[in-house]
Amino acid sequence: MIYLSDSLIDELLLDDIRYGDLTTRSLGLQAQHGIMTFTSKQGGCVSGIAIAERMLTKLGIHCQCFYRDGEIVEPQSCLIQASGTVEALHQGWKAVQNVLEWCSGVSHYTYQMVSILRQYQPEGQLACTRKTIPGTKLLALTAIIAGGAIIHRAGSAESILLFTNHRNCLDVPNDWYAHVQTLRHAAPEKCIIVEADNYEQGILAIEAEADIIQLDKLPPQQVQQLQQRIQQQQKSCRLSIAGGINLNTITEYAQTGVSLLVTSAPYYATPRDIKVQISKQQ
Repeated sequence: MIYLSDSLIDELLLDDIRYGDLTTRSLGLQAQHGIMTFTSKQGGCVSGIAIAERMLTKLGIHCQCFYRDGEIVEPQSCLIQASGTVEALHQGWKAVQNVLEWCSGVSHYTYQMVSILRQYQPEGQLACTRKTIPGTKLLALTAIIAGGAIIHRAGSAESILLFTNHRNCLDVPNDWYAHVQTLRHAAPEKCIIVEADNYEQGILAIEAEADIIQLDKLPPQQVQQLQQRIQQQQKSCRLSIAGGINLNTITEYAQTGVSLLVTSAPYYATPRDIKVQISKQQ
């Protein structure tokens, strides 16, 4: 579970309703009671439901959730039914709808990618990067986990990942073996990951015996060649693939034999359509 603070839940609401709902107030509907439903028009892998429940509860609304984050639902499935004053329901409407639509878009896209990967690599993992849309990290990580992915690295302090930009700042940038050994000594509890920007760097990283070699934007054929080289030399390192991994390309990369794919694509998925209906409580 990704923890979201109460202050963030408040901020999600305040973004839309800081001064209340003028239309509802002008119609004199503040005290009237109503029912609000959130329905997934397209179905698929849903998420944001737990966050939505917290947002609605903050407004004094009673809600019943019929599904949990990560479940696959049929089109036209009612996700949440809420009851409360009409004013509170209108205040929660758009803010909650936005969360459900955006999160479900990310989780469903993730779910589709993971499903394709597992067809070729049953034990494969899709890892989503920290390159989230600014301001959406906690929502994004919640959604990709619901979709079946793992977190690549939530922040730069979490894991060791030697980039070209790190090596460019060293006296001998291409002494891969020395860099790997330095990192092993300085961070003995961490897996040593290095990024290779081309085939030649991939060979150097294999010889340096990094734990994981992250291949950035390499063609699938070169990925397969490096995979074969590791097997032939009986090296203990593993490969991961990053850059250009999305719903259109994942099949090709999943067939390379590499089981760890790194992507940012789900964060930019099209939101899923959530229908909201509010009616007077009988």
